[in-house]
Formats: sequence, C-alpha cells, structure tokens
Amino acid sequence: MVESKTKYDRQLRIWGEQGQAALEKASICLLNCGPTGSETLKNLVLGGIGSITVVDGSKVDNGDLGNNFMVNESSLGQPKAKCVCAFLQELNDAVKAKFIEEHPVTLIETNPSFFSQFTLVVATQLVEDSMVKLDRICRDANVMLIFARSYGLSGFVRISVKEHAVIESKPDHFLDDLRLNNPWPELKMFTENIDLDTSDPVVHKHIPYILILVKIAGDWAKNHGGRLPSIREEKNEFKGLIKAKMAAMDEDNYKEAIEASFKVFASPGISSDLKLILDDTCAEAESAASDFWVMVAALKEFIANEGGGEAPLEGSIPDMTSSTELYVSLQKLYQAKAEADFLVVEQRVRNILKKIGRDPYSISKTVIKNFCKNARKLTVCRYKPIEEEFNSPVLPELQKYLTDEEYSVAVGFYILLRAVDRFSANYNTFPGLFDGAMDEDISRLKTTAVGLLSDLGCNGSTLTEDLINEMCRYGAAELHAVAAYIGGVASQEVIKV
Repeated sequence: MVESKTKYDRQLRIWGEQGQAALEKASICLLNCGPTGSETLKNLVLGGIGSITVVDGSKVDNGDLGNNFMVNESSLGQPKAKCVCAFLQELNDAVKAKFIEEHPVTLIETNPSFFSQFTLVVATQLVEDSMVKLDRICRDANVMLIFARSYGLSGFVRISVKEHAVIESKPDHFLDDLRLNNPWPELKMFTENIDLDTSDPVVHKHIPYILILVKIAGDWAKNHGGRLPSIREEKNEFKGLIKAKMAAMDEDNYKEAIEASFKVFASPGISSDLKLILDDTCAEAESAASDFWVMVAALKEFIANEGGGEAPLEGSIPDMTSSTELYVSLQKLYQAKAEADFLVVEQRVRNILKKIGRDPYSISKTVIKNFCKNARKLTVCRYKPIEEEFNSPVLPELQKYLTDEEYSVAVGFYILLRAVDRFSANYNTFPGLFDGAMDEDISRLKTTAVGLLSDLGCNGSTLTEDLINEMCRYGAAELHAVAAYIGGVASQEVIKV
C-alpha cells in the first residue's frame, strides 16, 4: 500500500483512498480498441484500474497507424486487441491485462453471459442495434455500462446503469454543517459561558464567529417566540445586532459573523433532495438491499429519533478568527457530537443487518463513518434504458431543444449520430465513405434523418443542410484528436461510477 500511495499520490488527493481502492478492485471490459477505446483504457490503466479485458476481432491495418498511437508498423496484420493490450500493460505493470480476439457484436449475440464477470463494460463505436442489446444484457446482470463513440468531429458518452448511489458527491456549493440555526445542547451550554460584552479587547476580538452567531441567534429566538429571522427586514436587524456588539472597527471576528449570518437564516432540518432519498422505496431495507440502502434506512431512523430532524453532524469547522484555546475547544465539541451521532447510526446499521439476516459487521466502521460525514450530500442517479431513450424520448424536451438556438446544433448531431446507423443498416455503408457518392449520400441521409424524427414524433422537424453535409463529410472517420477527447470524458465517467 505504501508503494501504491506513492505511485498514485496526486489522484489520491482528489478521490481519496476509498476511491483508489474501488478503482483497484474494478474489472473493466473494453469493446473495440480503436482510438476511442484505447484512449479511454489508457487513462484508466494509468490511474491504476484493477484489471482490463480488451475485446476486438479486427487486425491492425494502415488506417490504424494514422489514428491509434498504441500500434505501429510492426503491428500490421496482427490482432489489434493483442497489440493494444501489450502497449497498455507496459504503461502500468500492476494492472492485470488480457485480450480476446473476437468481434464484440458476435459476443453480444452469442455469449451474453460473458459480460457478467466484469464490474463495468466500456463499449465503443457500437451501432444502435448492438447498443440496445448490450444495454439489456448489462442491466440484467447488474453490470455498469458506458458507451463512447467518436464520429468525425462529433461524438458522445452515455452512462447506462440502473442506479448509481453517490456518497461523496462533492457539490460545488454547500453550507457548512455548523448548526447555527439549531445548536445541540452542548453547543448551547458552551456558548452560555461566552461574554460578548467583555471589557478585555483581546478576548473580545478573538471570540469565534460561530459562538457570536449562536449567542445572538439564541437571544433573538427568545424575543421572537422561538423564531429566527426570515424576512429581509429581520435579517438586516439581526446583522445590526451583531454590528452593535463590535467594540472596534478592526474586529475581524465580528465581520466574519456578519458575513456568515446567512447560515443562521437557513431552514433547519434536511434538504428536499435528501428527503426524496429517505422516502424512496429502497430505504425500506430488505435482505437483498445494497450496503448504501441499508445505511440510508439507518439514517432515516436516526433523523426521526436521535437526530431530531437533522442528519448526523459532519464534525468539522472552517478556519476563523479565534483564540487557539477557543478554537480547539470548539473543534473538539463538533468532533464529539459527530462521533456520538456516528455511533448511534452504526448501531442502527448493525441492527438492520441482523434483522434482514445478514452479518451485522458486513459494513465496516470506516464506510459507515464516511457515510455519516457525507449524509447531507447523498445523491442517487438512475438512468433510463437505452431502448427507452431511443424509442420513447420525452417529446416536449426533444422538440424544445431542436428549435432552441443554444442546443439545436448539439441535438442535431445527436439525431444524425442515430441516423447514420439507420443509414448503415439500410445501405450497408456509412454516408460519405466514397467521394463519388457524396451527393447521393447527402440526399439519403437527409431522408433518413427526417424519417427518424418522424418516428420519434417530431413530424415536420428538419435539420440544417450544413449539419447533414458535415456528417457526410466525416465519412465515419475516427479522428485521434476527437477520440482522445471522448476517451478522456469516458474514463472520467468510469472513475465517477
């Protein structure tokens, strides 16, 4: 592990040891190792993925030398999967790598159980019919699936999983969990010993803003029937009370209190997003429930009982103007409350596991503690099946985006990326592959795209001539620069899930 920490030091700082451990346990299958697939897998191999299996039935030809940096002239005529696998293995010898010389479409049609052995499948450059079939297979086997495709100067990445539960969601903007609007008894008691009217100027300018706000908020609530400021006039009055306590203009702690006063005005309790998760039917933990939903069930019980409507305290406080003594005392107070909340949740998790007939200690303390720390930021993502997206899109949204100036080009490419597959099925070739047939291909692609839009319910909708011409001009080329970009996005999504 010491070697691993040194080797992956920079990324450990981003997604932590748990994230790296999950990465090193993962088993990835890549379908088609052209430039898009190779670039995706390269990023994952460098990141320390556990094992990879490369599936491709083609041989290296001259075209590959111009867009895939993982093959060279000595590779000509050799199995592409073998050459790419060998190159990737050289990048990181800690990764277990193997290849299968087989066409992915053949595997999808004849051996669907093959995919159940993997944590995640990355399927690149598949046409629509194969995407739909593979999606069904992976959903039935509970295997995560990511599609990636580059086509000329366009491309897409599509995640397809039944459910992805995120504990460490890391939202961009989120209020610190300080409980200024709902302090627990020990914090209230600690605050009662603080004198905001002390005559000692050094002490006065080193009272942490947390204590200032809790103190003044408590006094406000006493004089307003237990309510905290809610309308603009009351909020301004509250800030005025803080300012009135300042003994000098250079007291940064009081300035911090004024700036952070909005945290007092926030509604106590849990967010609407967290409430949706707690109300989910999966929160009624059963024997087949995932560890995540077992912990959600325990969290729900905690909030309804010991938490008094609040999630477990996170236990950290931000930097602020304060005496060392007060800051350390305050820090210990928050940590003690967080630890107490964790212990209650942990016991509830153990009880639920026992109740549903599982080992009470099958979920580790570390996992439960991390869950408690991030309980307010939980996220659950669910993705509709590919077949449903293709056959039953949300029509009002699709029609809106087709006519929206900002999104019409992107949606146009989305439609055309589907239209070229339909074109290929009808004419056994992709549009623009042969220069002499360009005009005819443009006409055929336009007719195909209009037919697709009609089938989706967008009767009368059309795409611009420029987009259709551009799509034909691409000639189904897989350009390395675009493939590298799409591969980079795809690998990031793999790491997230």
